[in-house]
Amino acid sequence: MSFNDDEQLLAPPDSGPKPTPIIQGRAQVVSKNKSTVPLEETKLRVLLEITGGDSSNDRPGLDLVAVLDVSGSMAGEKLAKVKTAMLFVIKKLSPIDRLSVVTFAEDARRLCPLRQITEDSQKFLENLVNGLNADGATNITAGLQTGLKIINDRNLSGGRSVGIMLMSDGEQNRGGDAAQVPVGKVPVHTFGFGVNHDPRVLKAIADNSIEGTFSDVQNTDNLSIAFSQCLAGLLTRVVEDLKLTVTPHEDESTIEQVIAGSYPQSKDDADGSVTVTFGGLYAKEVRKVMVDLLLPAVSKERGADVLDITLSYSFQGRPFYAPPVTLNVSRTRASADERERPEVRNEETRLLTAKMIKEARVMADGNKLDDARDKLVEAQNSLEDVDDESSPLIEMLRSELQQLLKLMKSQEIYEKQGRPFALSSETSHNRQRFAARGDIESLRLFATPRMDKYLEQAKSFDEDPSKPLPSVDEDVKEEIAANPLGPIAGALSFYIQSAIQSLQAIEKIINRGL
Repeated sequence: MSFNDDEQLLAPPDSGPKPTPIIQGRAQVVSKNKSTVPLEETKLRVLLEITGGDSSNDRPGLDLVAVLDVSGSMAGEKLAKVKTAMLFVIKKLSPIDRLSVVTFAEDARRLCPLRQITEDSQKFLENLVNGLNADGATNITAGLQTGLKIINDRNLSGGRSVGIMLMSDGEQNRGGDAAQVPVGKVPVHTFGFGVNHDPRVLKAIADNSIEGTFSDVQNTDNLSIAFSQCLAGLLTRVVEDLKLTVTPHEDESTIEQVIAGSYPQSKDDADGSVTVTFGGLYAKEVRKVMVDLLLPAVSKERGADVLDITLSYSFQGRPFYAPPVTLNVSRTRASADERERPEVRNEETRLLTAKMIKEARVMADGNKLDDARDKLVEAQNSLEDVDDESSPLIEMLRSELQQLLKLMKSQEIYEKQGRPFALSSETSHNRQRFAARGDIESLRLFATPRMDKYLEQAKSFDEDPSKPLPSVDEDVKEEIAANPLGPIAGALSFYIQSAIQSLQAIEKIINRGL
């Protein structure tokens, strides 16, 4: 059966102001590193920060598929929470978006094709969700495969963003292993609901997707908040197909390693370059990449171009290439006293903390709970040695470790609550993307401004679902009003980078002539 009956988009009666034109500069990259290095052979660590631009009213339309567990264990309060969370999603989508709802129990059912969000379809979708009933086994595989088929069979796909939100409260017991289902390039975000879901399967599904995250929603009151955080990202995608390429500059350096979480890397042996593929990026979302260089010995003090940095992406199907940046350092005798940049040290601390959380999780999985707790205490102690202890990042890492330690009081508590928390933490750190877990309001690692806004909206909606929600357009207008020069600054940054590169090229030509 083909799912190519997705609704075609009709312009709403009042389309409002025309969207701003698509401009370059929707993502920028900056480098943080020592500016001076010694003359002898030496290592140089470079931190590259890629930041998504401001949200704007020219975002691509979203095709979203909600895949919901309606097995017998979802009956009662759990299903009521799912309905409220889905109502929030439906009310936040706009006429350029489309939504399909899939349920799964013994098998999967597509309750509707991708429907354009209009006043009529909103009422239809709300009635559809309010009419859900729970019964039967848990066939996650069928639900996931149905959701993917809806995305892959679309007639209208050009220039649109996609996403699947899959929620389950139990262990799969029908239909095979969902962790083995290939998902391609579709972002799949999974949500473990309650304390009886299988976090390993849900994490594996998310890991199979280049951008996926796994959220651990043990407190059933937090599902609307968890859904809102994922939706905030999907509604603020500023680029697609984001790629970073770093190339050693001539004979001035060699790339020893590139650290970019779990994002795929490819190496070109001909020029020694490494390309990292990220997929999409949300407004104000940041990707940090560590590049370790080996610089050869030089005989005299001079400037040295050591790394070429290239950023490419697409938006609404159109490719864009940011002007290449060349990283320059000074080779000098008096360089030993320069300290590593604080941004580099903080990122090293985050990477070490994430590594130790994973090590503790592996120990606890092997019934070595005492060793796991010791590893987390060791991680806590390492944060006390950080220079910038008041950094928001360090505070959140400290909170993350404290929350996980509480979930390792016993093997039983760990297996029900600690393991899901730790696995969610791993996906979040590997993706450098927010994933809900623990105390969602205090643990805000990688959260974006829109996520913070939707956190408050979801809390208010849970208290009174009858209250009207601001539209996505109203969210954007509020953000633009708070930062009216944001989109212009992105474009200016692009053109300034281009001008700087041109001047550097002219300077090199002049120097060679002299």
